[in-house]
Amino acid sequence: MFKEFKNTLPLAIPLILSNITQMLLHLTDSAMVGYLGHIELAASSFVNNVVIIPQVIGSGITLALSPLVAFALGQNDSNKISKYLYNSIWLSLIVGLILVVSLFLLTPMLGQMGQQAEVAAMAPKYYQLMAASLFPMMVFLMLKQFSDGLEYTKTGMVISLVALPVNAFLCWLFIFGNLGLPKLGLAGAGLATLITRTLQAIVMFIIVMKHPIYKPYLRKFSEAVKISKANIKEILSIGIPSSLQLTMESAAFAISGILIGHLGAVSQAAHQIALNCASLTFMASVGLSTAASIRVSNAFGHGNKPLMRAIGKSVLLGGLVYSIICIVVFVAFKNQLPLIFNHEPEVVALAAGLLLLAAIFQISDATQAIGVGLLRGMKDVKKPTLYVMIAYWIIGIPLGYILTFKMNFGVQGMWIGFVTGLTISSLFLNTRFLRKTK
Repeated sequence: MFKEFKNTLPLAIPLILSNITQMLLHLTDSAMVGYLGHIELAASSFVNNVVIIPQVIGSGITLALSPLVAFALGQNDSNKISKYLYNSIWLSLIVGLILVVSLFLLTPMLGQMGQQAEVAAMAPKYYQLMAASLFPMMVFLMLKQFSDGLEYTKTGMVISLVALPVNAFLCWLFIFGNLGLPKLGLAGAGLATLITRTLQAIVMFIIVMKHPIYKPYLRKFSEAVKISKANIKEILSIGIPSSLQLTMESAAFAISGILIGHLGAVSQAAHQIALNCASLTFMASVGLSTAASIRVSNAFGHGNKPLMRAIGKSVLLGGLVYSIICIVVFVAFKNQLPLIFNHEPEVVALAAGLLLLAAIFQISDATQAIGVGLLRGMKDVKKPTLYVMIAYWIIGIPLGYILTFKMNFGVQGMWIGFVTGLTISSLFLNTRFLRKTK
């Protein structure tokens, strides 16, 4: 079992670093915005909770590409891989445009979601810039998934690592108005994100089209501009359920965040701080999940079921060890971690309590993410989507709502709902994988 985890790790580490870096882009924004005040941090949290749902819908669709490419690679079908490349680019452009237009049309609704007047008034400019950034994000993620499926995971990692200091510098410029630029405040964080994501997409596109390692999968231009309905349908057949899985999970956190906004800006800011920390640790689990999905899909292409099972069990064990480390960190530094984002005593104290609950769900969070990836590698996405829906929307969110608003547990009640939903999701998904590979 250790041998298979050791084989997965070189593929997973660049994915983990890339995912963590993407999350750090968001945390950089939150940390800098937090120094403007808790109202700005609450507005940032509110906007991100609204934007995260369409963002996850788009990124979830891209997740279909890496296992499909890995499966074709296992069958040595370079022609099919090239078709996946060209059609995925078209798909990313179409989906990205739909997401941006849809979000812009919803701008007037921001003032009708029950937020504090100061928070709602500050949100629109930041919201529109974050919405616009989804277009280049889709292009970058689709090309990154293509590269990951070929097991060239370092490409996306390097671009993501370089983007981190670029984004931090742009935030420093636009949020605080340094080097003679106007002080844009919260809107400056959105502008920095838009520019950074655009640069990522451009660089990734140039590398895929020009670097020699991708040359075997590039075909003549006439094929590049031709859309294949069959290929698009195949990507969407896995992408849509994968997107629904991610959307239901992310929407659970996002809707909860909006509901928590009814408790006031302090509760919402504390919730966002704890969620930022939990989301950062989750990025490593997603990297393990994606690596496992790629390796399982490749073994699936070879028809090697014992290898699929060995890969899955080894990654689940690795995820368990990792999550125990995260628990120790959250418990030991619960009072220090919130200070990265905010120094207001009331916010810090509440966030410290929420980090203890975040520590509790680390094991479930890691193992359910890995379970989703393992099943996606087997092209098994429909029933897992149903399992995720039951865990979050039939059990987790209703329980959190009752505890928070009916039994007066406050923001902690919603987090107890998170713990419950994640645990049930993990049990459903991993039991199914072990049964299907028995």
